[in-house]
Amino acid sequence: MLSGSGPRSYLAVETGRLGKPALRLAATLLFLVGFISTLGAQDRVTLSGYVRDASDGETLIGATVQLDGTTLGTVTNAYGFYSLTVAPGSYTVRASYLGYAERKVVLELNGNLTRDFALEEAGSVLQEVVVTAVDEDENVSNLQMSVERLDMSTIEKLPSLLGEVDVIRSIQLLPGVTTVGEGAAGFNVRGGSIDQNLVILDEAPVFNSSHLFGFFSVFNPDAVKGVQLYKGGIPARYGGRLSSILDVRMKEGNNQQFEMQGGIGTIFSRLSVEAPLVKDKSSFLLAGRRSYIDVLAAPFLNDNLSGTRLNFYDLTLKTNYRFSDKDQVFLSGYLGRDVFSPGDAAGFSWGNATGTLRWNHLFSDKLFANLTVYYSDYDYAIDFGDDPDEDAFNWDASIVNTSVKPEFSYFVSPDNVIRFGGQAIYYRFEPANAIAVSGGDEIDISLSRQWALESSAFVENEVTLWDRLKLNYGLRLSHFAYLGGRNIYEFGEAPREGLPRPLTGVTPTERNEVIDDWLNLEPRAAAQFTLNSTSSVKASYQRTVQYIHLLSNTTASIPLDIWTPSTNNIQPQRADQFALGYFRNLSDNTYELSLETYYKDFANLVDYIDGADLILNELVEGQVLSGEGRAYGAEVQLKKNKGRASGWLSYTLARSERLVPGINNDDWYPTRFDQTHNFNLTAFYELSDRVSLSGTFVYNTGTPTTLPNSGYYQLGYYIPNNAGDARNNFRIPDYHRLDVSLTLDPKKEKADRRWQGQWIFGIYNLYARRNPFTIYADQLDGRTLPGQAINTEAIKLSVVGSIIPSVSYNFTFQ
Repeated sequence: MLSGSGPRSYLAVETGRLGKPALRLAATLLFLVGFISTLGAQDRVTLSGYVRDASDGETLIGATVQLDGTTLGTVTNAYGFYSLTVAPGSYTVRASYLGYAERKVVLELNGNLTRDFALEEAGSVLQEVVVTAVDEDENVSNLQMSVERLDMSTIEKLPSLLGEVDVIRSIQLLPGVTTVGEGAAGFNVRGGSIDQNLVILDEAPVFNSSHLFGFFSVFNPDAVKGVQLYKGGIPARYGGRLSSILDVRMKEGNNQQFEMQGGIGTIFSRLSVEAPLVKDKSSFLLAGRRSYIDVLAAPFLNDNLSGTRLNFYDLTLKTNYRFSDKDQVFLSGYLGRDVFSPGDAAGFSWGNATGTLRWNHLFSDKLFANLTVYYSDYDYAIDFGDDPDEDAFNWDASIVNTSVKPEFSYFVSPDNVIRFGGQAIYYRFEPANAIAVSGGDEIDISLSRQWALESSAFVENEVTLWDRLKLNYGLRLSHFAYLGGRNIYEFGEAPREGLPRPLTGVTPTERNEVIDDWLNLEPRAAAQFTLNSTSSVKASYQRTVQYIHLLSNTTASIPLDIWTPSTNNIQPQRADQFALGYFRNLSDNTYELSLETYYKDFANLVDYIDGADLILNELVEGQVLSGEGRAYGAEVQLKKNKGRASGWLSYTLARSERLVPGINNDDWYPTRFDQTHNFNLTAFYELSDRVSLSGTFVYNTGTPTTLPNSGYYQLGYYIPNNAGDARNNFRIPDYHRLDVSLTLDPKKEKADRRWQGQWIFGIYNLYARRNPFTIYADQLDGRTLPGQAINTEAIKLSVVGSIIPSVSYNFTFQ
């Protein structure tokens, strides 16, 4: 890593430090692509096209296109495109996808040919058609490891809180994915904190993925096509976070016919509409949700709470237009907001807004390009006070970023794909625009804005060698510049460990001055070796760098947490992860078994002094500490894919620890999200064609927390004390929960009806387990008189402590 020493011209930094390496990388890449394409140009032809759903025109991600009688085949990319370069001849081409009937066609490939495939769902085709998965041995033969895919058909079967399908809760049933407790926002992956997960919706980052303080996610299930989670082996085309990438893709809209979907649930309802604008060429999707728990509760609230508002809404829009076989444009957007107001005198709200414009272009049958431009804005606001002119407080904050991201895929052959591209992201951080009014006098306590620019270039190659060995190797070059436009603070050494560092200097800067910058190489590599037709071994290595940080010292993330860039006082975080896995299919592909181990080494992790003041603190950097971390574990997953009973079982044995000078007496300590044992059982059972059961059981080791281990008396009060300044020295009790649901699906009996309905009955927390979210110490009887005994107790706080039944109705109209 290279680090600057003071303010400079941004142009000078780009030319002198980023420009030359990037140009050399691009020149090498262009030479490599040209050389390989020249070698493969003779006596070869290319078959390319898209694989789509026949009913609505949606592209199918990860569909298989195979040449029968050969080992040649490929899968569609994130936009449903495939490309196969082979010797001229006659071939039987087979396209297949999970839950769809395969399609076969005989083609004479005497020259380059474009051929699209439209696959029909298994339930709508004739009995004699064979239904296959994407590839029954995909988990063994696929190069990717530490990657989890969930389509909406699976997510919709899972029992859920109050009967509402939820993407974030669904991925928490996968190995290596945890949360610190009931209702906690975000999720943790392989020992990483929640801000180390990049959550993207159609390429645009979502900085707070939760509604209602973590009980629901911001993703409307009616608008989501599929979900993919990278826990390790992250390809070079992804960057910006240390632990995971959650890639959520939206539907494109039905380009064949009008379709309306919706649902009426216990606390909110949803409705989506999709239809063609120009059949086969253009379509749109519009989906919305609105909760109404405050409306239902209003008749039961007293005068003090009569104005209470607690709700959320979100609106999702997507449209596309196919100009030709070579060009297609997509425009998508999301707008969502949560509102919490306990009365007329106070209010709190937060929300995300994103917009994405994408252009797919085929330069040739082998070269696929995607250009993405996006905008993302996360903001929150607080206001309270009976009289805004006399006594009031108003605070709003946000993080805004815009980006340009070109990516290219060059399909050299079925066994060789080169991907390359880059990205530039411009950030604006507004930690606090705050005005306090006291006695009619305004006091501005706002914090200074911050700006930054992150840019990157990548190249990666996926290739098959000797039929048994597959490789994906790549390099990402990332650069981050912390820009001026505010005062820059310098801090000295703390007078003793655990205290804030003293301010030693203040330097004003101009906009676009480079205060500090970093240049990092992030190598990535993955390998798959086939042992036999049913088993393989995979390994991966990744280095990831993260330049923005979430400042939070709460038990779980809250909407008030502050995002900050790397600065002259806060270094970028870095992580190296190694993973090794064994994958096997059993009983004629009825079962899939995977075993993975991993080790992660962290550097420059952000932590804080005890009792750090992170809210409305212009000098917050003086209370931030830097340390190292380690996380390691083993994950086992067994899936059953066939038969009336299906599902998966997963178990994770893991540790997550940190070492930060000034904390825990300079010794290693477990992170707040460390869970030694994590067990999940997910099961589905088809009772009949129209009735199905599902259930999930979750067991986690209790997470660490910091509790006093001694105390003293003062003026009749007991004051708890943490002797030795130990961090996370106790664990809360273990967490476990059972959820069940019953689905009645009459539409399977009346598939020809335009209106089709579905009833879902569910019970969340079936045996009413009072799982503790946290534990804290308190005095039992308040202040006591001299001579009387003082009683203390440990109080266990549970967010959900009872059975929660639900009923919801989903419908589709065509």
